[in-house]
Amino acid sequence: MTSGHPHETARDLMSSGTECVSSHETLDRAAQMMRTMNVGALPVCGPDDRLAGIITDRDIVVKCVAAGHDPAKVTAGELATGLVWVPADATVEEALERMEKHQIKRLPVIDNHRLVGMISEADLAKHLPDDQLAEFVHRVYARG
Repeated sequence: MTSGHPHETARDLMSSGTECVSSHETLDRAAQMMRTMNVGALPVCGPDDRLAGIITDRDIVVKCVAAGHDPAKVTAGELATGLVWVPADATVEEALERMEKHQIKRLPVIDNHRLVGMISEADLAKHLPDDQLAEFVHRVYARG
């Protein structure tokens, strides 16, 4: 898979202004942040403001609420998974390969050990040619 613009980087693809939920915050607070920002996933940052993982709205529902836990008592850090990220200067191809390899639809972008943005399917839809986007979607959603 190759990008239509070989000099584009992860920084060119990402949405900036990504906010972290602190690892000590509860899942009800994380859900409120997701609602306010109209997103389905939040990066989780530790006390040092470094990426500790990511949580999704689905994680909150399936791993907390449906499991009988109280989202006001479970912290984001307890549910944070998938410490997968890409450097801001990585190529578009490298970002896509990382997302495909880990079968993820959202990828945090890191620069100088700090979160600077997130690449989502919506970002890919804005930047990739239709055929490349279709190939990516097929690979990420393929189970095997």
